[in-house]
Amino acid sequence: MTDLIAPQPGEKCNDPACGTFGFMITADRYVKEQTDDLFDLTPEQQKFQKEEAFTGGELVHETHRLALMNAMLHDIDGHIQLGDTLSNIGKNMKGYDVVLTNPPFGTKKGGERASRDDLTFITSNKQLNFLQHIYRSLRSDTGTARAAVVIPDNVLFADGDGENIRKDLMGKCNLHTILRLPTGIFYAKGVKTNVLFFDRGKKDNGNTKEVWFYDLRNNMPSFGTTNPLKKSHFNEFVELYCAGHLEDREETYSEENPDGRWRKYTYQEILDRDKTSLDITWIRSGETSDDRTLAELIEEIEEKAININNAVNALKDLIGDLDE
Repeated sequence: MTDLIAPQPGEKCNDPACGTFGFMITADRYVKEQTDDLFDLTPEQQKFQKEEAFTGGELVHETHRLALMNAMLHDIDGHIQLGDTLSNIGKNMKGYDVVLTNPPFGTKKGGERASRDDLTFITSNKQLNFLQHIYRSLRSDTGTARAAVVIPDNVLFADGDGENIRKDLMGKCNLHTILRLPTGIFYAKGVKTNVLFFDRGKKDNGNTKEVWFYDLRNNMPSFGTTNPLKKSHFNEFVELYCAGHLEDREETYSEENPDGRWRKYTYQEILDRDKTSLDITWIRSGETSDDRTLAELIEEIEEKAININNAVNALKDLIGDLDE
């Protein structure tokens, strides 16, 4: 994600759900690799990179402390805000050139909605609210502000406010790429995720003309301990992405090659879909090989049992709160 977004010296980068600040550390490393560890920059530019270029927000106190420590160890003094980005605290997090993030999945406790008063579509779905925050936090005066965001499948097909948010995103931004990731590589096994790549336009409508999809999910081996997902698995996607010259993209999908993983859909074709769904697949499923060992299968069963037990306990707590 960082390599394709390619943060540049002088750009303000942010992660609104930064965890231990990993994305910003990676962005800092990328810039340093391009500038001889910042020695190619002027003293003023070096000061900016250290103090202003990389910022974030984190809700959990313990994780926030880890983020501060991680930043310090990498000689970064950028502001890391402690608080909920989906509250009014997050209203000041804007004007960024780059956003790289993996916002938390799920819904707010008890169906609670975000307390921000500047988001047009407020739902209890945290990732939909974060997505709104992200594309609204990008500066619109340059035409170069951009983001890469990890989101679960439901963001692609949720109806109601989900559909409205997708239309708003494609209006304000050029949503040019969706990478469909293998199942279960984020969070628990079985969770399906994607990476959205988009650029903020100078105007608030008409920015998306077509969306390119890369399917790294269907007809792929099962990834796990014995077959970990490697950077090399993304080589074809990175090549086809054509970073810096998106106009040169060419589909690998065709009638003669229906299993080609790289395919584009026009904005109108997406609008014509039910609920303006971006949950699109065309590769024949059911051919995925399962290379997991018996031990890995048992581990997955145990993990699912733990998740079920946690869900039952959470439900009991909720019922108890209601009874009170």
